[in-house]
Amino acid sequence: MSWLFGIKPKPPQGDANFPPPPPPGTSGGQNADGGQNQSAKSSQMEAYRFDSSALERAAQAAKELEKSRHSGEALELSKLQEKTKQSEYAMKVKEYEAHIEQSKIEQKRVEGDERRKTIQEETKQHQQREQYHDQLARKRYDDQLHQQTQINEQNLRRQEESVAKQEAMRKATIEKELEMRHQLEMKKLEAEMRAKAKVDRENQDLTLEQIRVKAAEKRTTVLESIKTAGSVLGSGAQALLTDWDKVLAAAGGLSLLALGVYTAKGSTSVAARYIEARLGKPSLVRDTSRITALDALQHPVQTVKKLKNRESDALEGVVLEPRLEERLRDIAIATKNTKQNRGMYRNILMYGPPGTGKTMFAKKLAMHSGMDFAIVTGGDVAPMGRDGVTAIHKVFDWAQTSRKGLLLFIDEADAFLRKRSSETISEDLRAALNAFLYRTGEQSDKLMLVLASNTPEQFDWAVNDRLDEMVEFDLPGLEERERLMRLYFEKFVLSPALEGQKRLKVAQFDYSALCSRMATLTEGLSGREISKLGVAWQAAAYASEDGVLTEQMVLDRCQDAIRQHRQKVEWQSDQERQESKSILSSSPSYHSEKDSHYVNLVNASAETASPKITITEIEDTPNQDKTSEKKKKRSKE
Repeated sequence: MSWLFGIKPKPPQGDANFPPPPPPGTSGGQNADGGQNQSAKSSQMEAYRFDSSALERAAQAAKELEKSRHSGEALELSKLQEKTKQSEYAMKVKEYEAHIEQSKIEQKRVEGDERRKTIQEETKQHQQREQYHDQLARKRYDDQLHQQTQINEQNLRRQEESVAKQEAMRKATIEKELEMRHQLEMKKLEAEMRAKAKVDRENQDLTLEQIRVKAAEKRTTVLESIKTAGSVLGSGAQALLTDWDKVLAAAGGLSLLALGVYTAKGSTSVAARYIEARLGKPSLVRDTSRITALDALQHPVQTVKKLKNRESDALEGVVLEPRLEERLRDIAIATKNTKQNRGMYRNILMYGPPGTGKTMFAKKLAMHSGMDFAIVTGGDVAPMGRDGVTAIHKVFDWAQTSRKGLLLFIDEADAFLRKRSSETISEDLRAALNAFLYRTGEQSDKLMLVLASNTPEQFDWAVNDRLDEMVEFDLPGLEERERLMRLYFEKFVLSPALEGQKRLKVAQFDYSALCSRMATLTEGLSGREISKLGVAWQAAAYASEDGVLTEQMVLDRCQDAIRQHRQKVEWQSDQERQESKSILSSSPSYHSEKDSHYVNLVNASAETASPKITITEIEDTPNQDKTSEKKKKRSKE
């Protein structure tokens, strides 16, 4: 109720919100003068002066309050307000005490931090001191090592100098000994020569007499020998001429001796040729399925494997265009039936780009038909020179001795079967070509001739006349490339990974879709290049840290193969571009159209694949749609 009487409540002692009044006799500020002190004192007196008007107002208010109906409630309200203020003051006191405790805690924390910093600093200084001592010890040790090294070097240098001096002294001693020995030998030799010369001068008469006696004896001996030989030969000739039986016996003996010598020489050469034809292998033959006695002795295991090999499908493991496969299967069936019925074999020419399966099919054809096969390279004939004719005859003679029949496969046949009208062919190659034409002039029931070439237009006309059928092996199309991708992916990646014996694992991805995608990207690649791509996948897995082949690694190797193929195409000369079956004409308009179409195809496939794979430029190569155009061009040539 103090507010009713105009009395201001005193603030509690020690409260931060109510600072205590300044004591009397002190100034209110540091720069206050005497007038300000007087005003401060008067204001303090004013605060404690009694106000009667306020008391009257309070009495009037009390009367009105007593008359009011809510006087009790007002009194209770005032009591509650007073209690509320007291509780607020008590709360402030507790807050002040909590603040003091918090300050003490903060002071202890600060002291702990200071102590910890002091300990850390002491530890740091101790570590620095230890490091400094360690550096000093290391430096002393290094200095000791350096000094010891210098001492060792000095000792070694002294030892080397001492050894060098001893060696020089020993060398000088040896040289002196040799010089003295040489002088002694020269003096000895001179004394001997003088003594010998003196003896010769003293015995000169005796020596001349001995020479005369020896010459006379030799002359007498020679004359007597000539007389004795003449008498013996004369008596023998006289006896032989007078007795005809002895003349006939001598002539018959000499004739029989000459006949025996020539008969032995001829029979030896015939036996040698027979053994070479039956048991040996001609030098031109690079590989053959025929088993010789020498090969059986050198490689018995391989010989047994060859004997166990059975007839297989002619197109097993060979991926070609369906129409070409059908034609080759007909050739294989006809060859097998020809062998069984002992008919005449047909000569075949297989031409096309390298790596399209010509050699592989020739081996499969021989194994399927049950014949022996032999592989000859045309490039081996030219280095033989004049011996090439003999080597060709030996090959055909050896082929005629086969009981099963022989399939003679000549790879790169255009190397020595080119046109005789050409100025580049030598006389030795011309003679080898004539020998080949002589041995292939008629059909044979023991020999089937298969030629392979990348440039068949260089064959001589007589060689073309001996060919019964020509088969073109073109680059694989999209379906064939996809089959090849699946075949080599299973052969080089999946099969080794399933065996578990090699360091090769395969990550989880869609193999079928990946093979289809790569078949689209690898247009223009041959079967051999695709097989090398399978080996590259294996190498990528072996080169990785964990041996796991991922989809990204497969696509990277495919991109590298495409770039390498393009580089090989760019390296070809103009003549090779005209002769090659895997490259189109270098027309700018054609390449601009095909390159834009192929880049769009590659970018579309790359968008469906991993976003990291980008192929910007890829050289386009001919596909199966250009087969008819190439045939027309070849027919015009």
